[in-house]
Amino acid sequence: MANAYPQRPKGLGEVEQMVMDYVWANGPSTAESCREALAATRPMKDSTVRTVLRRLEQKGFISHVIDGRTFVYRAVENRQNVAVRAVKSIIDRFCGGSAEELVVGLVNSDVIDRLELERLARKIAQGKTGEKPGTAAHVRPAKKGNQP
Repeated sequence: MANAYPQRPKGLGEVEQMVMDYVWANGPSTAESCREALAATRPMKDSTVRTVLRRLEQKGFISHVIDGRTFVYRAVENRQNVAVRAVKSIIDRFCGGSAEELVVGLVNSDVIDRLELERLARKIAQGKTGEKPGTAAHVRPAKKGNQP
């Protein structure tokens, strides 16, 4: 019998997140450069780093090219796109698809305070890409009826 639940994209574990943070911050990276950079906070064997990188590639977060005998890994998508997908998944799974329900929950749980919410509202009012009202990218079609 087929699984009735849709397949969810796989998330990032703690070590995978650390490796992705390194790749996002530093661009194309080798297993050795990741291992060395993370050694101070998370010492790992070379084989462990290679396993983490292979899993990240299987999950679709990174890809690699071969330079001589060395695998060079790069992020498939930028950090913000991955974060947006993760939040969208949370909204769909836990909030019935309602972003408003998520935001209200964040405010009610003191994750976002009133001042931060007001700053976000101002940014949203300016347009999703940061254009100021009145610029060509921000102009919206005129409303029908008696409104100016």
